[in-house]
Amino acid sequence: MSKVAVIMGSTSDLPVMQDAVDMLKEFGIAVEVDIVSAHRTPEKLFDFSKNAHKKGYSVIIAGAGGAAHLPGMVASLSPLPVIGVPVKSSNSIDGWDSVLSILQMPGGVPVATVALNGAKNAGILAAQIIGSADAKVLAKIEAYKESLKEKVIKGAEEVRKKS
Repeated sequence: MSKVAVIMGSTSDLPVMQDAVDMLKEFGIAVEVDIVSAHRTPEKLFDFSKNAHKKGYSVIIAGAGGAAHLPGMVASLSPLPVIGVPVKSSNSIDGWDSVLSILQMPGGVPVATVALNGAKNAGILAAQIIGSADAKVLAKIEAYKESLKEKVIKGAEEVRKKS
């Protein structure tokens, strides 16, 4: 069974990162959440990153604000796909510092990057990665996407009725 690690730099990131956890649970994917600070607990970051694949994780979602080094550092040490979530933190420059820190990775160290505070999409992307090799998860993603389509169609009908 696949599982995803959702890590973040501090507890203040949890309100944003909870969206990833919720999406993964909706798709029936096991998820474990932890705080791994690139700057305050570098030894933990190294241990986690080098051993995540040995602990059964399939994907790592890493959220960070400000300098946002966590996703890139994890990606530099782990063979697993890493999805970075830039978090608009209290010390952030409108979130752009976080976005660019995660997005502008050097060649050879990819980090899939979602929108600022886009943890929901990170959870969906992680599920899609897992779904590429797991038919049950893939079916749940297909159903989810169909529900998005149905929601838009219902919304369009409501708008037309009110016009």
